[in-house]
Amino acid sequence: MVNVRKRGNVYEYSFDVAKIEGKRKRVSKSGFKTKAEALKQGTIAYNEYLNTGRNVKINEMSYSDFLDYWLDNHCKINLKYHTIEAYSNIVKNHLKPNLGFYKLSQITKTTLQEFLNKVYVEKGYSKNFLNNIRKVLKCSFNYATDNEYVKVNPALNLTLPKYDIPPNDPAHIFTNEEINLILDRFKNNHCIYYAFLTAYCTGLRASEVFALTWNDIDFKNKTISVNKNILKKNQVGGTKKRHISGNSTTVWYFGTCKTETSYRTITIGDTLLNALKTYKKEQEENKNNYGDTYMKHYKKSVINLYNNKTETKIVNAYSEIDVALEEVDFVFVKKNGVYEGTDSCKYPFKVIHYELGIPCRFHDFRDTHATKLIESGADIKSVSKRLGHRNIDITYNIYVRVTEKMEKETADKFETICKFL
Repeated sequence: MVNVRKRGNVYEYSFDVAKIEGKRKRVSKSGFKTKAEALKQGTIAYNEYLNTGRNVKINEMSYSDFLDYWLDNHCKINLKYHTIEAYSNIVKNHLKPNLGFYKLSQITKTTLQEFLNKVYVEKGYSKNFLNNIRKVLKCSFNYATDNEYVKVNPALNLTLPKYDIPPNDPAHIFTNEEINLILDRFKNNHCIYYAFLTAYCTGLRASEVFALTWNDIDFKNKTISVNKNILKKNQVGGTKKRHISGNSTTVWYFGTCKTETSYRTITIGDTLLNALKTYKKEQEENKNNYGDTYMKHYKKSVINLYNNKTETKIVNAYSEIDVALEEVDFVFVKKNGVYEGTDSCKYPFKVIHYELGIPCRFHDFRDTHATKLIESGADIKSVSKRLGHRNIDITYNIYVRVTEKMEKETADKFETICKFL
């Protein structure tokens, strides 16, 4: 039986476990804000204790409680931050309201298939998003079967409703005119101008571009090293304001690259190299001009509360403040040194959409880079390595779009074949 009591401003659950050497033993955990939360988590822990060692654990807990358990004990320990956020949103907004009240052992394939069909009919979500919901169902029940909470996974063979309309390809391949138009529009906003130019000339992801520090750029050997990315976690105090007196309220962290092959060093041409040299010189002048009010950034090692691993948090301080931490010299910052990470692009893309009339995303710089390289006859293996892909199939199937030029060249080649007719 689970007992709950208040200790100070928080609640604690506890329950008896097997005696050791004849002495009573109890398991307890404190720190819950409400009595209900303490009871809920205590019940999960008690059920887990009671079921330990059984061949099959047909659990009486609700699917809602199991999803919380799965998120805390698997996802938050093994998955990357943005994947955890995506899964948590699907659980909160779709799975719990529609399936959470069922017991875990009650749920069948029919239950889940009817749920997917209902979501498709009532919400009209895209095929990709519906597939993400199916993925969360499958992964959560994989964990349930692996840990013997249920005998079989009811989500293994779920089918998506048929979409008569082919899914839209969100990619936009920039023309040379559009690239020039965008760069000209932001020629006075150098943080954005040079970030866009870097993305276009390298094919780096947004999180890779804004993770760059000046020591990642080798001006002598004309290379850029990709060895980390930048990610944003929950904002401090729940506020949605981005800056208070120049201080960022968004929490930025250095993260690992997307895959093992994403760690790479790429060669850059003189166009980007000379542009970055100019930008670096200008940034040094800004540091001198702003003096003590220039914002600096530092690495701080912190412990991830979910998996107990060390991670690197970015902290800020004005130049006048001495900070006993390793400094991070970000490439893309505002004139006063303030760092906004990938949030820097939010307003510029509104301008691109509504003022310039170009429907696009930051990732389209990467798509365009890859497509234009292939279009110009570059070796597909070299392009794949440059983009950090695991294999060339990913490069072909996902990032390289067929352009009008490539279609015309294909037709011209076949016309040459047909000349004997």
